[in-house]
Amino acid sequence: MYLIVDEQQLVTDGYASGFEREGISTSGFSPDDFRDWLNTAPDTEFEAVEAILIGEIGEREKFPQIIRRRCSQKPVLVLNSSPVLEQTLKLFAAGVDDVVRKPVHPQEILARVNAIKRRTTNQSINVELGDLTVYFDGRDPEINGKTLALPRRERRILEYLAQNNGRRLTKTQIYNFVYGIFESEVDENVIESHISKLRKKLRTQMGYDPIDSKRYLGYIINSL
Repeated sequence: MYLIVDEQQLVTDGYASGFEREGISTSGFSPDDFRDWLNTAPDTEFEAVEAILIGEIGEREKFPQIIRRRCSQKPVLVLNSSPVLEQTLKLFAAGVDDVVRKPVHPQEILARVNAIKRRTTNQSINVELGDLTVYFDGRDPEINGKTLALPRRERRILEYLAQNNGRRLTKTQIYNFVYGIFESEVDENVIESHISKLRKKLRTQMGYDPIDSKRYLGYIINSL
């Protein structure tokens, strides 16, 4: 899930629409609402956050420090409409990870976030689990070198499981990552349906099911 902070809801809604087409959930905030959420949100909610995008708001230079107090490892990018060098340098000095000139396509933002993660958290561009290769740059996975086309929700679930290879994830954790922590219109049980379909496809192509599930404990992906 990507968080977008901007004074104008029209802007956050516009980016949300673009990210939705890429299968990425988003939540938009005004600056004041974002401060309140940072101060009150439980730590478990931050796990679902992939990056924070700061748009046109007042006192932008103060926000990176506020963000780092609660989620120090999350990429922070500024969406900037001004090409002024002095302003860009101030933003980097304030602690942002990248400054992106608007307008910008969501795919470019995703690529920049993935590049930041590779530098700061040693996340690779892909994970190999036996015959299965899972990519984190928007590409569909491959089995023995052949692409397995997946619906975007199933692909995102597979990416999240692969990112946490060896760690069991609850249904709620997966739901928050795929649909966002503020989604209320989609029932959490939809995750079971997505994973059931994903497992069937993987089992058909691989000859075995790499996803293990345990009631009440969640899901984990392993390789033979």
